[in-house]
Amino acid sequence: MTHPSKNKGNGYERELVNQAKRAGLKAKRAYASNGQSLGMHEEVDCLIAGQRIQAKRRKKLLKGIQDMIGLLEHTDAVVFREDKCESFVLVRWSDWLDLHSSLEKIDWTETYERDKNF
Repeated sequence: MTHPSKNKGNGYERELVNQAKRAGLKAKRAYASNGQSLGMHEEVDCLIAGQRIQAKRRKKLLKGIQDMIGLLEHTDAVVFREDKCESFVLVRWSDWLDLHSSLEKIDWTETYERDKNF
């Protein structure tokens, strides 16, 4: 019998993939939450718009992350890092879907042809 937390994680992965598909993006969930089934690292749970996604759902998030999520009420993104480490960006899932949906509609061949002449 599957553990309840495994069921919760699987459900969240399916939820993300379905939302991405409704947004018009290509999306696929890795079999058994193992990215190796998609030819990727085992930590990859979903492939959405060509992006490798690790899906995490928690009952309670760490305080620092909760504070950053609160900042999204008045901003589009939060960029953060630890000292002497690389930066990361935190955005709302709906904004991420909108961004990638917009990118999918761009004819990149025009941009490539224009830029290669520089």
